[in-house]
Amino acid sequence: MSFSCPTLLLFCWFYIGLLLCGFCYGGDPFANYELEFSYITASPLGVPQQVIAVNGKFPGPILNVTTNYKVVVNVKNKLDESLLITWPGIEMRRSSWQDGVLGTNCPIPSNWNWTYRFQVKDQIGSYYYVPSTNFQRAAGGFGGFVITNRKVIQLPFDTPDGDMVITIGDWYTRNHSALRASLDAGKELGIPNGVLINGKGPFQYNSSVPDGINHTTLNVDPGKTYRIRVINVGVSTCLNFRIQNHNLLLAEAEGHYTTQQNYSSFDIHVGQSYSFLVTMDQNASSDYYIVASARFVNQSDWQRVTGVAILHYSNSEGNASGPLPDPPNDLYDPSFALNQAMSIRINNTASGARPNPQGSFHYGSINVTDTYVLRSFPPKMIAGKRRASFNGISFENPKTPVRLADKHNVKGVYKLDFPKMPINRTPRVEWSIINATYKGFAEIILQNNDTVVQSFHMDGYSFFVVGMAYGNWTENSRGSYNQWDAISRSTTQVFPGGWTAILVYLDNVGAWNLRTVNLDRWYLGQETYMRIINPEDPGHKTELPVPDNALFCGALGHLQKPQKILSSAGSTIQKQSNSIYLLLMALTAVFYTMI
Repeated sequence: MSFSCPTLLLFCWFYIGLLLCGFCYGGDPFANYELEFSYITASPLGVPQQVIAVNGKFPGPILNVTTNYKVVVNVKNKLDESLLITWPGIEMRRSSWQDGVLGTNCPIPSNWNWTYRFQVKDQIGSYYYVPSTNFQRAAGGFGGFVITNRKVIQLPFDTPDGDMVITIGDWYTRNHSALRASLDAGKELGIPNGVLINGKGPFQYNSSVPDGINHTTLNVDPGKTYRIRVINVGVSTCLNFRIQNHNLLLAEAEGHYTTQQNYSSFDIHVGQSYSFLVTMDQNASSDYYIVASARFVNQSDWQRVTGVAILHYSNSEGNASGPLPDPPNDLYDPSFALNQAMSIRINNTASGARPNPQGSFHYGSINVTDTYVLRSFPPKMIAGKRRASFNGISFENPKTPVRLADKHNVKGVYKLDFPKMPINRTPRVEWSIINATYKGFAEIILQNNDTVVQSFHMDGYSFFVVGMAYGNWTENSRGSYNQWDAISRSTTQVFPGGWTAILVYLDNVGAWNLRTVNLDRWYLGQETYMRIINPEDPGHKTELPVPDNALFCGALGHLQKPQKILSSAGSTIQKQSNSIYLLLMALTAVFYTMI
């Protein structure tokens, strides 16, 4: 078979065009971001201080993607210390390499950059990104991360008229290095200086709030319904969220649709995120207060630690006034908060990220293969330093990340001897982790014998919150478990002097962080890892390979190459496309000289 030159040229155009289309449309779409972390001066509580901005903003920009998108985030570290960014609730299927905590990643040195690459496979919902090292979360560096449904998947509620992300959190006017130094010196952090809503201080609702503080205003139209996503990115304080004279219709918790229930106020613990549907059904005689106030504290000492923003109707006739809406009055009823937590149920009739009911996973009929009881106590002196612990082990991150050590056969980096149950021995500092069973169905009991309410988080997974109560957990406690419609999420509260039980199917290989989200306890060592390896996969095909841009540290530091300026995936694709285009033009010129 022979071709004329013009015909051959046509074929070249066709096949190279297909190649170009492969770059543009092959597989699931890409979402590309450039995030630069740097210091700026801000005054969220009226006092100038150093905060961590993302692309010059505090809080950082909201990342919006759609289910199954491949996400590429080039992080530029312009801080004066190393940095890692973690993505709580994003499951990072088969890729703990992208998790962004010290047990799985070497930190990004100052003035370096590193590109995260992961897919939000079969996920929807409200999440966030945040620094995971050096106590930096207390200085900012956080922002919302929203995963929207594909259009072919119906929402379990009418499409809202608007979508808003609200970050709330306790805040100190001391910078993060000073807070870190306090903990290193064996001191408590003390009462925060305030609560921020979207990075701003309180509206001047009474004379206790000084002049000159900027507050957040949410602008809405009467009669419309908004999806309001609220995320507690704070240091260690549970906050009660409420909007004056408006109901909060709970619709989603960390990527899972809930049965829809109305609340007048709602406790949001550190690291948790929720979606509420809020209808603007009030008259517009004035604006309305949005409040985030501290919970489970001595209110007389914490009065100033209240965040206040403004809900402003487009036809409002005046400023918000009068007292703030009341928080829950449960001083003598400790069951109120627990009952509210257990009222959050998964919506078994709603589709999640796929066109099938997300509640169709009948966890209550699966036999538990392993039980772990993680018990925490108040921090105490261990090896001359004040430390926090699980099961008497205060975790010290290894110098070489766990799976990187595995891949390079580095011995002695960690121990697979984390105790499944609390044991009576002197607490000690270790790099001990859990040797978990691949595709096991684990029961994890979180026993909080500390004096403060804690949040617990598990990277790489969502788990079913099946039980919660005060007192010590026993095997008889299983009789109280919710075996049908418990909420699935990645962060749960554990009340002081109480326990929380979770069930999780361990099918995501890698090394996954288990931690207390309270930043002071986490910094002091209250964490460990689950190492989950498929024993029937010697080639490790069920886990993605080590990324080609992996950073090396610790025993593998000698493998690290000098930093190169990395481009975003989008610019990389454009360069590849430009190269093909130039090649095509060159071929065209050659063929026309042959005609």
